[in-house]
Amino acid sequence: MFTGIVQGMAQLHSIIEKTNFRTHQIKMPQELLADLQLGASVAHNGVCLTVTKVDNDLVSFDLMTETLRITNLGELKVGEWFNIERAMKFGAEVGGHILSGHVYCTAQISAHKVSENNLQIWFELPDETVMKYILTKGFIAVDGISLTIGEVNGKQFCVNLIPETLERTIIGKKTVGDRVNIEIDPQTQAIVDTVERYLTTRM
Repeated sequence: MFTGIVQGMAQLHSIIEKTNFRTHQIKMPQELLADLQLGASVAHNGVCLTVTKVDNDLVSFDLMTETLRITNLGELKVGEWFNIERAMKFGAEVGGHILSGHVYCTAQISAHKVSENNLQIWFELPDETVMKYILTKGFIAVDGISLTIGEVNGKQFCVNLIPETLERTIIGKKTVGDRVNIEIDPQTQAIVDTVERYLTTRM
């Protein structure tokens, strides 16, 4: 489980292609290496991956074909940076919202609106059916960042980013047309799906 409070940015050090999957070796920030063990869960742009090897600050993760297809991790190139978060610890403060690290889909950045001390980014989802889970003032995770939804319009929604978020994550470096990973809020999904089932049985 994760909180959506990104702890840092990591750099992709190497890619090893294998049959039906690939291995990403990343350069882990020193402050996130403490007690990192094989089998530990680490979120990469919001995608939960498992540690398969630790060699000083170089840490390896295996990615299945389906992960590469559904998320934007397959687009990463050696030398590029991404958001990183270690799994939450019980008893720790949850500053964002509870995330599973299971990306629902990707969205495309459709617009940037810059104002003083604020950046508003609009995203377009590939399927309008997903929008039933996207509610104004609700939670969403974008590339692993816990954010509050600002506005919703058709297949699009926006978030407003403060300087601290832009400083600590890669989202401010994304441009129009880039794809981002989306994890919808599981509580919102459960409520919407439950109401839909109830209404279906009442009809």
